[in-house]
Amino acid sequence: MISAHGVYSRIGAVLTFVGLVAVWELTARLRLLPAFLLPAPSDVIRAFGSIPASAWLQHIGATIRVSVVGLIVATAVSIPIAIALSRSRFLSQTLYPLLIVVRSLPIVAIAPIIIALAGTGDVPRVIITFLITFFPIVVSTAAGLAQVPPELIELSRSLKASTRREMLDVRLPSAVPYIFASLKVASTLAVTGAVVAEFVAADQGIGYVVVVSTSSFKMAMAFAALVVLVFLSLILFYSIDVIQRWFFPWSIPRQP
Repeated sequence: MISAHGVYSRIGAVLTFVGLVAVWELTARLRLLPAFLLPAPSDVIRAFGSIPASAWLQHIGATIRVSVVGLIVATAVSIPIAIALSRSRFLSQTLYPLLIVVRSLPIVAIAPIIIALAGTGDVPRVIITFLITFFPIVVSTAAGLAQVPPELIELSRSLKASTRREMLDVRLPSAVPYIFASLKVASTLAVTGAVVAEFVAADQGIGYVVVVSTSSFKMAMAFAALVVLVFLSLILFYSIDVIQRWFFPWSIPRQP
C-alpha cells in the first residue's frame, strides 16, 4: 500500500518531468539553440514514425539480445570468480589486481581490436558487454561473501559444516542482496556495452541507429534512439528487481 507521502512524491516527480519537457520544447521552439543541436520533443516523437515499426523491433531485438547474453555471461563468470577470491588469499592478492587492470582498459579503445579478432557477429559484442559488466558483479559479490555475520560462521563450524556447505548455506545467501545490487548496476552497463559494440561495427541495433542518424545530422532520430535506450535500460533494471522479489523476497530490506 502506497502512503500519501509516496503518492505526493510520485506526482512531484511526474510534474517535474513534464516541466522539464515543456522547457525543452519552448527552448527548441524559440530557437535558442540550433535545431541540429537540440531538436524539440515533438520532433523527436515524429522521428519515431520515420522508421517502420518492424525495423525498430529488429534494432531493439539486436541490442537487447546482446545486452542480456552479455549480462548472463558476466554473471556466470563473475560469481565463481568472487567465490574463488573470497576463499583464497593467494588468488585475492594475485587475480584481483589483474581484474582491476582489465577493467581499467578503455573499452572504446579496445573494441575495434576485439571486433577485428572475433569478427562482426554477436560474439565480439557480447565480449565487449561482458568486459563492461563483470567487474561490479565480482566486487559486490566478493564484498557480500566477506560481510557474513561472524556468529553464523561460528555456528556452521560448530556443526562441523564443510567449507562447501558453509559457502552454499551461509555465505552465498548472505551475499544475495549484494549480488542483486550489482546486477542492477550491471544491467544498465550491459546496454552501454552493447551500444559501444554497435558503434564500432554493426548493421543493426540502437547504437547503429545513433551512428547513422548523427552522421547525417538527423538529431531528432538520434534523440529518439536515446529514448529507446533509456527504456531498454529501465526494462533490464526492473527485470532484475522483479526476479529478486519473486525468488529472493527475503533479501529485500523491509521498509519502515
